[in-house]
Amino acid sequence: MRGYAGKFLEINLSSGNIKDTRFSAKVLRDYIGGRGLATKILWDRLGKKWETVDPLGPENIFLVLTGPFTGYFPGTKVCVSGKSPQSNGVVGSTVAGEFGIDLKCAGYDGLVMTGQAEKPCYIFLCDSHVEIKDASLIWGKGGRETLRFLVRKSITEIKGIRPNYGEVKEPSILYIGPAGENKTRVAAVVAKYAHGAGYGGYGGVMGAKRVKAIVAKGFGPIPDVHDKEKVIDLAQRFSERNFEMKRWRRWGTGGGGYYFGAETSSEPIRNWQNEWHDLKSYKKEEFNKYWVKKYWGDFGCPTTCLKLAVLKTGRFKGAVCDNPDYEFEAYMGTNLGIFTPQENIYLSYLGNELGLCGIQGGAVLGFAAELYNRGILTKKELDGIEPDWANVEAFAALAKNVAFRKGIGDILAEGVYRAAVKLGELKDADLLKYAVHEKGIAIGAHGVRSEEDFIDNIGYACSVQAGDHTSAASLPLFDGGELASIMADSAVLCNFTAFGISDTEKNRFYKAITGWRQTRREWYEKKALRILHLQRAMLLLGGPDAKWRPRVDDDNPPRFWEPLPSGPYKGKTLDRKKFEESRREYFEAAGWDENGVPKPEILRRLDLDEVEAKLKDVALIE
Repeated sequence: MRGYAGKFLEINLSSGNIKDTRFSAKVLRDYIGGRGLATKILWDRLGKKWETVDPLGPENIFLVLTGPFTGYFPGTKVCVSGKSPQSNGVVGSTVAGEFGIDLKCAGYDGLVMTGQAEKPCYIFLCDSHVEIKDASLIWGKGGRETLRFLVRKSITEIKGIRPNYGEVKEPSILYIGPAGENKTRVAAVVAKYAHGAGYGGYGGVMGAKRVKAIVAKGFGPIPDVHDKEKVIDLAQRFSERNFEMKRWRRWGTGGGGYYFGAETSSEPIRNWQNEWHDLKSYKKEEFNKYWVKKYWGDFGCPTTCLKLAVLKTGRFKGAVCDNPDYEFEAYMGTNLGIFTPQENIYLSYLGNELGLCGIQGGAVLGFAAELYNRGILTKKELDGIEPDWANVEAFAALAKNVAFRKGIGDILAEGVYRAAVKLGELKDADLLKYAVHEKGIAIGAHGVRSEEDFIDNIGYACSVQAGDHTSAASLPLFDGGELASIMADSAVLCNFTAFGISDTEKNRFYKAITGWRQTRREWYEKKALRILHLQRAMLLLGGPDAKWRPRVDDDNPPRFWEPLPSGPYKGKTLDRKKFEESRREYFEAAGWDENGVPKPEILRRLDLDEVEAKLKDVALIE
């Protein structure tokens, strides 16, 4: 096989057993890698008992997977997955950085972790040398201290393994903060301090397995490709297109903090009570004043859309984070009534330190703040914290309580959906109307009411990754949308280096790497559709603490049916009739019945007979 290292590292944390695992060429051709392969592995190993598997229990499997594009396509990411503690389905959550490169150069296409360690540990991997090491000294530590310890210690150990190599560049590291250690459902898997895979809640899965970090260093070459010259030629062409995208290089996604509010009225403001603002204090030029590094990219990235923000003075002196990117600007900023760069940078920095997902963590803070401001939650119930809108210190204190599951933070750590259910029971009130989520996952910072953003009216409601804005459903089904997202997450590539690159070009690149021909039709009508159906089936199976009702829960959050209160799109909201027609059309195109359940004949055509049998067992199919 070309483009693949050909083996995966499997670690049983309960027994300490470490072995190599391989998948057939057919499985890799059908499921590619990353998200697709994760779905296949999880179904094969856990599908028969899916609805009984606790995502935060030892039965769950934690996966870190590369794809055939890792190391060759401009820019690089790695995909983490497992049964999601948020949706109880499968999410392919990607994070940028060099981890995938080091993994491949060490001779592995991915990691498969099962069981649960007896005590806190971290995985140290240097080529074929693999150890499960004690993490007691960094358990409970924040991101900065964790990285400092692991980099220093690992470099010393790598030099011992490679004594004649010379100076050693720091290894790649995936890690969790206190939020992950405490098994919160809003915890991210973090890389390079400023990057995070937050959708899915897999930081909590790592914490449940008592794995603080995974350290990887590979000294071998990247795997051979089928047509080296073609790969180099196409990569160069793709890079040249990225060089022309000056907007992303200059501003990154951080320009969105003002744009998506002022121009498209689609930014979360005070827990989505509004989506419009025109505050010049949140313009990209204001954030630019705090950037000490304006062009930052990961391995092979021609876009360099990242920035590095540092607060050198003031009451938040010492805070360091990325842009912040748009999602952090929104959820740790406008969503909390905050409209100044300094305060947003500080809360983004704190989120990184705690290992909170910017979207999921920010959403639960906004949810709690609305309940407080409506008089539903009291200062006493919030452990003395008063989260008035824009009260940065209060939100910082509340974020820490969430990460450490302290007081009411223990409930909020369950995410907006579960927190709304639990608090609603305690208050004997319907609080789900304030929880802006889709099947347990707080949605991306792109609203749909104005219909001016890129998410369709069914984007979240019909997505198999629920609230994930990077994998939104759209019509027509076979023209991009979620099926294209499955390719990106399986290949694995970065969307910000793939703008303007057609499906045909991606397939040419895929063939140049692997030697395997893949047509656009084959992908959209068979391979991607198979993965989509698997994810849909596992999402509907759900369990054990939450299940989603076919069609009933394939809806937008209640707040998105409320009219926008201000701005150029004041009074606008979604059209229920239009939404239901789009949903019906999407179900039909996907091969699902009127309730959104995969049809038996389609499952058989996609060679998913076991899925059909399982859905019949649980009475989802008659």
